Amino acid sequence: MTRQIKILAIALMVLYSAVFLKLNQIQVVQAHDLAHDPRNSRVATRDFARPRGVIQTADGIVVAQSTPTDDQLKRLRQYPAGPLYAPVTGYFSFTFGAAGIERDYTDYLSGRNLGSSVKHLSDVFSDKERTGNVTLTIRDAVQRVAAQQLGNRRGAVVAIDPTTGGLIALVNFPTFDPNPLAGHDQKAVRDAWNALEADPAKPRLPRAYREIYAPGSTFKLVTASAALERKPELATKSYPFLRQLDLPHTNNDLPNFGGSSCGGVMPQLLKVSCNTGFAQMGLDLGTDALLGEAEDYGFGSRPPLDLAPGSVASRFPDSSGWLRDDPALAQSAIGQNDVAATPLQMALIAAAIANHGVLMKPHAMGEIRDDEGDVIRRYLPTSWRKPITADVADQLTQMMIGVVQGGTATGLALPGIKVAGKTGTAQTTGKNAHAWIVGFAPADAPKIAVAVIVESQPGLGDVTGGRIAAPIARAVIQAALNAP
Repeated sequence: MTRQIKILAIALMVLYSAVFLKLNQIQVVQAHDLAHDPRNSRVATRDFARPRGVIQTADGIVVAQSTPTDDQLKRLRQYPAGPLYAPVTGYFSFTFGAAGIERDYTDYLSGRNLGSSVKHLSDVFSDKERTGNVTLTIRDAVQRVAAQQLGNRRGAVVAIDPTTGGLIALVNFPTFDPNPLAGHDQKAVRDAWNALEADPAKPRLPRAYREIYAPGSTFKLVTASAALERKPELATKSYPFLRQLDLPHTNNDLPNFGGSSCGGVMPQLLKVSCNTGFAQMGLDLGTDALLGEAEDYGFGSRPPLDLAPGSVASRFPDSSGWLRDDPALAQSAIGQNDVAATPLQMALIAAAIANHGVLMKPHAMGEIRDDEGDVIRRYLPTSWRKPITADVADQLTQMMIGVVQGGTATGLALPGIKVAGKTGTAQTTGKNAHAWIVGFAPADAPKIAVAVIVESQPGLGDVTGGRIAAPIARAVIQAALNAP
């Protein structure tokens, strides 16, 4: 009997310890995550029942605000610009939680991170709830131009300040109106959500930072960087003039766009976006050098973006099984094969070159002020990576200026301003292709870097980044440089 009592006592102690550990895990280790989980209905009720600050652009346009209501939720979140800012603000929904700025800075917007302060004697007797107002780095004047220029074509535009990492514009199409998701009629909210989820165009997907595409010839900037950084002798190598490159181990050839013949040294290759030259350069570099350069720019890592649920990683294929001269390497060097990048990632590549080789952390929040106008938090620009040296960045800049001044990106040119750019065309299915462009300006003192993709345009022979994407990027750059 004594032995059985001891066994029972030990068993009870083990069970008690397990319960104790689990409670500690929930109440201590997981407490923050559970308390801030957007699916937590208690959190949603609490947030909806209290005042919430506004979200506004850098030029003072309110893009999210709350208005009083007579129902139990007390306040209705509204988005005056409708779909225009959905990829940035996200949504604040009692039913489906929050996304975007609404989620990343919810504690500031609702006042929970503002603490308590007594500025006036009357504050001692006041039960006023404090709120925080988030000011974005995005400028409404540029955001509207980007959206108008992209129009109803699937794709995305990302514009960024290369010196700070602050987003200047971020749009994609299709997009969605967050207002129905913020409603108080829960059946209507669910119907709106289900309609978005059922739409094959995926309007709720923020393509600018959560969708990856073959970057086409815009990736040649990475290949050129790898040559300059890792095998500088390739930068002065004169590649033969060819119409197509014989791919090793196959009966296939890699052609130039439109069947043209091109060759020469790196600046000439980049100016006309020579496939055969850059494909051979990729073979000359080898897998380790090209993969390493892509990773230095951020491929394989998620850029630290403050728009929940965050950005996705761009992809450069695992080269462990490649031969040095495998055709996959040649295709990857020109941004095809399994290479895939977000528009944000391609904007960051242009920004790193513009910023003398330093890639800044991208961000959408500029500053947060309390409801009395005092600054509570201000974003401090922070570097994320340094993929290339300043000298390499300067060499690439000069080459990209040449691409705009007489190469494939003449559509990016602006009178009186030096613009640097690189086009890209990535074949998708059949005779469709993605049209890309990346660039920055002014090239000698950059204020904006931009990436544009227009998805799956028909007519392969006519689909080029210079013809389709360049006018969008040019208008965005011009709007940014003209904005106060």
